[in-house]
Order: sequence, then C-alpha cells, then structure tokens
Amino acid sequence: MDGKDPAKVIREALAKALVYYYPFAGRLVEGSNRKLLVDCTGEGVLFVEADADTTLEQLGDAIQPPCPCFEELLYDVPGSGGILGCPLLLFQVTRLRCGGFILALRLNHTMSDSPGLLQFLNAVSEMAQGTEVPSVLPVWQREFLNARNPPRITCRHYEFEEVHNTKGTRGVMDDDNTVHRSFFFGPKEIRSLKMQISQALGPCTTYEALAACVWRCRTVAFGVDPDEFVRFSSTMNMRGKRGLQLPSGYYGNAFAYPAAVAKVEELCKNPLGYAAELVKKAKAEMSEEYIKSVAALMVIKGRPLYTRTGFFIISDNTRVGFQDVDFGWGKPLYGGPSKASSLISFFLRFRNSKGEEGIVVLIRLPLQLWKGLNMR
Repeated sequence: MDGKDPAKVIREALAKALVYYYPFAGRLVEGSNRKLLVDCTGEGVLFVEADADTTLEQLGDAIQPPCPCFEELLYDVPGSGGILGCPLLLFQVTRLRCGGFILALRLNHTMSDSPGLLQFLNAVSEMAQGTEVPSVLPVWQREFLNARNPPRITCRHYEFEEVHNTKGTRGVMDDDNTVHRSFFFGPKEIRSLKMQISQALGPCTTYEALAACVWRCRTVAFGVDPDEFVRFSSTMNMRGKRGLQLPSGYYGNAFAYPAAVAKVEELCKNPLGYAAELVKKAKAEMSEEYIKSVAALMVIKGRPLYTRTGFFIISDNTRVGFQDVDFGWGKPLYGGPSKASSLISFFLRFRNSKGEEGIVVLIRLPLQLWKGLNMR
C-alpha cells in the first residue's frame, strides 16, 4: 500500500462493501408502534477526508481514549446526527504528516452492534486489498429476533422499569459539563481485585471483578442517598446462544443487558465480593427465554427506553477485535470506541507504553464528581 492515498482506497472499498451491505446506504423511518424500519433508498453514507499537520508521535506514545482532538477527527456534518431520515454511517479519514492516518466513524446504533460493525469493517478492509466478495456474506434477516406471536413477557426486566420519586443520579447525569477519563488496569491491579473478591465469593472473571469495582466506585462518587436503589447492566452478546441459531453473517444488534439491583448502602459498605456476586447473577439471567421476553417487551410497550435513573451499563469490548482490522497498512495502534456516554462505560484491551497488556476503563462523569472518584 506504499504510496497509495488511504482516503481514496478506503472510500472506494467502502462503496464496494455497501453493495453487499446495502441497508447501510438507506435511511430509517418509523412504522406503527414506533417500530424502526430501513427504507433502502440508496442515498449512501457520508465520507469526509482531511489532512492534519501532526504525527502519531505527537499524539502520544500510547494512543488510548478519550481520543485527543476527536471533534477534528470526526466532523459532525450538520443535520446528519439524527436517528430518522439521516445517513446511517459517517466515515472520516485524516491523513497525518508522518504518513499515517486515522479512520474515525459514527454508526447509527439501531443498525448494528460491535460484532456487526466489525464484520462490516472487515469487509471494507478486504475490498481495500483487492477482494471482490466478502469472506463472510452479510445476513440481514432481522426476523430471527422477532417476538413470539402473540408476544409474552416472561422475565422481569429491571433495565426498562421506570423509577419514580428517587434522589438518584438522573439529575446529575443530564449535566452537559462532563469529562472523559480512562484508567489502565494491568495484571497486578487485576490480580489484586480478583484476590479481594475470591476470598468471599470464590473464583470470578476479570470482567466481574472490574465491573464490580467500577460500579461501586462510581456510585460512591455520585453520593447517592444510601436508601436509594441503583442498577447495573452488562451488555451480553446473543450470538452463539442455544436455540437462537443466528447465522455467522448476521450483522444486526444481537445483545441484551439484564440488570442487577442493589441498595446503595449495601453496595457501598459490603466487601467488593457483594457487587461482584450481583454482576455475576445479572449475567446469568441471559438466556434464550430472556431474549424472547425482551423482544416481546419491545412490541407490547412500544420500544421503551431503558431507565436513566440510577442506572449504569458497561460494554465489554476487550474481545471484539477492532484492533485487528487491517486496511492494508497493518494493524492500528488503537481500535475501539473514542469516548463513553454518561450512562455507558467501555472496557477495552490495551497495551500501555511499558508494554503491559491490560484493560482500559473509559468513564464519563460530570466534572464535579471526578475528585470524589479519584479519592477512592
């Protein structure tokens, strides 16, 4: 790929991949009962190319989120950021003075989850290197995850239950004055956390230990009333679940997020194993029946939003594989989300400047709460 313009190569590859992933070139419309539909208009996606008078070295020895200069690396095209009637994908390739480049993109999340987006990016990368047909053919068939007829809610879904008369975190979460920060957990820190938990709970996974730690520290930082209740969810991949039979090329959303519920006083005062046990139990709720129940809830209640009061979600991206996407110039120094949202944090696989393999936790909080979190 020496001497080739990455913007030109990726733009042409993107156009070829969209022949197979043609729904991405359409626009969302809303049907009856707030159901979202894709109108395959063929209007296309947005593509921006730019140049920056900087080098990867100047951006830092270890590139990790929150990404520096993100607003310059992904231009928010006016009128493009809505859900309905707007482009479903925005790509920007920024060429750097050193010869490297940065690819940033924005996806309408109603179309795909992380594994689905990765599948699409792999198709683009294959096209960029001369392939005519993607190695994994896309499967659109969203009916695989349709609700039963008639729809039946058979599980309790704390993540969608409205919370009333609370002194929880919602008012603070709506504050626009938020700051992104990331924390690196290396092998030493992870071993320490797991050791604390295993003394009371027994063996736990790295994810369960980190999730318990972050959930509890974040709750303490918010200063929520001890008598209030907070909720926590892990995004759980449906792919490979027995009974669902999702084909390998399915690139739509295929996840759910069963919630754990805890009284603030018990979450913050009990040993860390208490939070880890709640995380583990919530993960265990994920089943074929739970997924069918979520689909029924969407139909019966008209696509409700998840609760925003006292709620926290972690999306584990450590095994997704964005860091392995190669457009012909080699694997990226970093591949993954650029920032978190107020309610959603990300776990990301990362190698720090010392060469240590670990996990970066990306968190977004109102500015006034960071001191409280750092103290703990």
